[in-house]
Amino acid sequence: METSGNHHQYDDIIHLPHHQSSLRPHMPLRDRAAQFSPFAALTGYDQAVEETARLTDERHNLGEDARDALDEKLGRLLRAGGGQQVSITYFEPDMRKKGGAYQTVHGNLKTYDNLERAVVLEDGTRIPADSILDLESDAFSC
Repeated sequence: METSGNHHQYDDIIHLPHHQSSLRPHMPLRDRAAQFSPFAALTGYDQAVEETARLTDERHNLGEDARDALDEKLGRLLRAGGGQQVSITYFEPDMRKKGGAYQTVHGNLKTYDNLERAVVLEDGTRIPADSILDLESDAFSC
């Protein structure tokens, strides 16, 4: 804004040194820029969208014949004793939404927990018997 001729309103202060506080340290440019970055008005929205988009599998229930065959395999494995190499495919329910995922673990059989109805591997992995879809072991070839 011009007040008269070539004289401007702030000409008397425009060339003065920039004020630096003696009480507070100078803020780095990176931190200053962060003050003006857009804020997330919907906190958690991106995570909610990702969670909704995450796919889960539907649990497939075995038929009576398949369940009987699996029980027979489990019985043979337990009779063969601990330490047997085993590969177990089972359904693990998702803790946050409907469905879950099929997992396959490989390890050595330790025991069967009758109270919890779970197969226990030597590494401490516990697999509920009702979640098992398939068992594979060299013990079955004998």
